[in-house]
Amino acid sequence: MNALSELFEETALAAGIAVLDVYHAGADAVAKADGSPVTEADLRAEAVIFERLAKVSPGTPIVGEEAAAAGCAPSVEEGTFYLVDPLDGTKEFIARRDDFTVNIALIENGKPIAGIVYAPALRRAYVAAGGIAQRLEIDRFGRVCERREIRARGRETAIIAVASRSHSCAETERFLARHHVQECTSVGSSLKFCLLAEGRADVYPRFGRTMEWDTAAGDAVLAAAGGTVLRLDGSVLRYGKCRQVSDCDFANPHFVAWAAAPPEGWC
Repeated sequence: MNALSELFEETALAAGIAVLDVYHAGADAVAKADGSPVTEADLRAEAVIFERLAKVSPGTPIVGEEAAAAGCAPSVEEGTFYLVDPLDGTKEFIARRDDFTVNIALIENGKPIAGIVYAPALRRAYVAAGGIAQRLEIDRFGRVCERREIRARGRETAIIAVASRSHSCAETERFLARHHVQECTSVGSSLKFCLLAEGRADVYPRFGRTMEWDTAAGDAVLAAAGGTVLRLDGSVLRYGKCRQVSDCDFANPHFVAWAAAPPEGWC
């Protein structure tokens, strides 16, 4: 797992260079078929990630957001495969807010067993492998200069939530009110999972649409830190959801991420 963690770190940092090159030059966005934005940074970063993962693991399928949007997603059926979101938080990226991330995860039998979430503009990354989650500080040369292990905190009396900046809805507001949330911070991208993983928040409810590549790396980090991501029926969020009756391949249902065991009767 140390080799896997090293691969993820090197790959995400390389993709982050491609993302920042476009970010500093100024990014023009176009709309994909589903109406979501895509930039040159998404495409460049995904190409970097695909090339590096394919070189090390030539037999392991890779599911990437932009490749899938172009109709090039392999059928994985809950086997072993990589999930890649080269630029999560594209709206933040376009608006020149720094909380966008590069995301890579390894899925095995429907479960994210390793992953990295890298915020290149913040020079911060979160990596999980072998049941250990770490926060990494990145220097101005794109190298890891500090790392420390992180753990999600236990259940607190005063609940702190994180929520999507761009996808708030009435269901989220009702959830926060029902659970007497004392504080809610709006954050873009998969960094929401990482705030739970490092003990800065307790819950992240998501009632808007997400895809597996949006959540897998953050889910891996949170799981390694002691948290969990649950569907609204209380079951664990799974990956490799192909041929779904009610939605497209790799689409997620609504979920709630918890830093600790959820309170009884939460769903």
